[in-house]
Amino acid sequence: MKKIFVDTNIIIDLIADREPFSKFAIDLFSKAESNKVKLYTSSHSIATSHYLLKKYMDEKALRSVLSTLLDYLHVIPIETEMLKKGLHSKHKDFEDAIQMQCAYSIDKMDCIVTRNIKDFHNCEIPVMTPDEIVKIINP
Repeated sequence: MKKIFVDTNIIIDLIADREPFSKFAIDLFSKAESNKVKLYTSSHSIATSHYLLKKYMDEKALRSVLSTLLDYLHVIPIETEMLKKGLHSKHKDFEDAIQMQCAYSIDKMDCIVTRNIKDFHNCEIPVMTPDEIVKIINP
């Protein structure tokens, strides 16, 4: 089973139904629901998704959606060592450096899925766009 790290923007695409991107997020999460892939994200992604979406959604509804998503996501807690490595990394975007550290913490992570590929340059794990991973998981 493929292990896929999901970046924050994919979660937001799904919840906010940001077209045309949401169709790929929906496909990815439906594969997780049917146990065809294993999805991971950072604890930071859940908190950031809530922070960004609360301006556009009812609080109760947003919490309910996030709670449901947790049934299909394995959340990686951000630890001090990850923060230190992120701070000392060569990546300009600290948030993305943390995301990479979280993905590195899982043995044999297959890829990171994001719409911001350029922010993950020099990543040790393959980085794909949502449409690329959907082509792979839908043979």
